[in-house]
Amino acid sequence: MYIADDWQEYEVIDTGEGMKYERWGQVYLLRPDPQVIWPYEEKPQRIDARYTRSDKGGGAWEYFRSVPESWHLHWWELTLLVRPMGFKHTGIFPEQAVNWDFCAELIKKSQKPLKILNLFGYTGAATLSALAAGASVTHVDASKGMVAWGKENAQISRLSDRPVRWLVDDCIKFVNREIRRGNIYDGIILDPPSYGRGPGGEVWQLEEKLYDFLLSCKKLMNKDSSFIMLNSYTTGFSAGVCGYTLGEIFQKDFGGKIICDEIGLPVSASGRVLPCGATTIWTKEDVL
Repeated sequence: MYIADDWQEYEVIDTGEGMKYERWGQVYLLRPDPQVIWPYEEKPQRIDARYTRSDKGGGAWEYFRSVPESWHLHWWELTLLVRPMGFKHTGIFPEQAVNWDFCAELIKKSQKPLKILNLFGYTGAATLSALAAGASVTHVDASKGMVAWGKENAQISRLSDRPVRWLVDDCIKFVNREIRRGNIYDGIILDPPSYGRGPGGEVWQLEEKLYDFLLSCKKLMNKDSSFIMLNSYTTGFSAGVCGYTLGEIFQKDFGGKIICDEIGLPVSASGRVLPCGATTIWTKEDVL
């Protein structure tokens, strides 16, 4: 398992009873995690805010202390904005730091400046990591709010002057247009949701769309491209399944190798590692 264990300002303190107890800088949050079926090592002592799911769907934050509307968290050279929002999210998935590391290392090891496409780019941490490592990036997400958040992260990370395009678009439609334009990328980063809707109401369902979408992404790459990285939180799309898929589509024609495994976060109280999805990379470079 690849473990995101180099955070200084973020920590999973403990897990238990379907919840994850975390420190985000100086703010202590309790959020649901359905895979946590074991008891706490010790009941949380300080909780600033707790997200509680509703039986009718969704949920809401309950605040026990004054919590800023937003605050900053630092990782490597990046400054990232944290903001509790609906569906228990905060704007950062800390386990993704292993993928940010992978991308930065691949970009630094390249013998040429890399042109990167970040699809389903969310609030832009992977984009900023690639920019800081020296790449140019096209960042695409269907949510106008997430793209605006990414731009803000770039500004507070002092990366606004780097070569980046921020695009609000449906990722499938954008990729198809890029194919028609004949554009080629050196690397592609994908963090697709299990289910989502594009800005025009387009429906994305991972199980139905992923394989064909990866075939389309292949048309934006060639034998000189450096990598494609696929992250998955979807049950059934394990690291092994994603590894076989990228091997079938990319490795057969382009050579290189596949690396894949679960990603996770260390838990301070128990010494365990909390699994948080899977990452799979096709690459021609050594990243480990």
